[in-house]
Amino acid sequence: MESVRVNLGERSYLILINNGILDQAGEIIFSCNLGKNAAVITNTTVGPLYRAQVIKTLEQALFHVDVIEIPDGEQYKTLSWIERIHKKLLSFDLDRNSPIIALGGGVIGDMAGFAAATFMRGVPLVQVPTTLLSQIDSSIGGKTGVNLPEGKNMVGSFYQPRMVLIDPSVLATLDMRELRSGMAEVIKYGIIRDQQLFSFLQRNMDEALHLDESVLSSIIKTCCTIKAAITSLDERENGLRAILNFGHTFGHAVETLTNYTEYKHGEAVSIGMAAAARVSAEWGYCSQEDCTEVVSLLEAAGLPIHPPALSGGDYLDAMQKDKKRVRGNIRMVLMRRIGEVFVEEVSSEKILSTLKKGLLADKK
Repeated sequence: MESVRVNLGERSYLILINNGILDQAGEIIFSCNLGKNAAVITNTTVGPLYRAQVIKTLEQALFHVDVIEIPDGEQYKTLSWIERIHKKLLSFDLDRNSPIIALGGGVIGDMAGFAAATFMRGVPLVQVPTTLLSQIDSSIGGKTGVNLPEGKNMVGSFYQPRMVLIDPSVLATLDMRELRSGMAEVIKYGIIRDQQLFSFLQRNMDEALHLDESVLSSIIKTCCTIKAAITSLDERENGLRAILNFGHTFGHAVETLTNYTEYKHGEAVSIGMAAAARVSAEWGYCSQEDCTEVVSLLEAAGLPIHPPALSGGDYLDAMQKDKKRVRGNIRMVLMRRIGEVFVEEVSSEKILSTLKKGLLADKK
């Protein structure tokens, strides 16, 4: 079993990675000395696949288990659904030591995490991510929350899990679109922190998308290690952790403007990363060659690189609502080269001028 430690003092925790770890979930969670009543939160896609397996292993460890199953989709990541979850949790026989187990992808992880952070002012959280995106990114680091119609993840909290259990074998049940979506975040790690990972992906993208075990194991371990290291140094995004938002400011605008229904999160981030690479080259921060390599790798992963045809003003309005805006400026993560990025506060005027020139989209 592979393990990666997130070092946060008394709130430190392990990311455990192993094929078949779902069958050990109850035993591992039991070792955390938590309450014996547990709630599993999942959705209507993941639940039929893995709910029974997880409940069985929890019951074998003598947990009493209740389940909350919500619809699958980003459009359900709202405060109204959090209220439904809270009311359901209240109907169970839980106390402040009862674990909530998030079984699903990024949406479930964010929602269950926020529910755990706020129910009874905080109950233990265990993340059991079932998509590539959630396994290498969203289940790690403690960001939880929900969307508002005006912006993505505008309501939430930092709330660390007690542990993260990653079973790479569950990725075999993902459809190709979901797998490609997760690959966007993998590519992000190469761009922001690890040129060797980027080169590895250039050589092995086809194998990764066909779930080659050795390639996939290497990718997951590498990404988890990067995310854990950054989170350990900057838990609440006061500095270094902001680089994890590469492609996200524009990507979140794409999601918001399309009502969270047209693009998966990784697809929107891919569009945002292509835009960030183009802007970085246009503004003279990175070479055109590095920009081309980023866009080409995104295309090789089968990801979108062109934003939807909306006005520059619409994009700017959505970006200005981003929670990471500072002093009226928009914080953008830009490239110096593959493997190195930086954060810059950019004026709305400069961004609008760039948008109007069409520089965020390649000429088709």
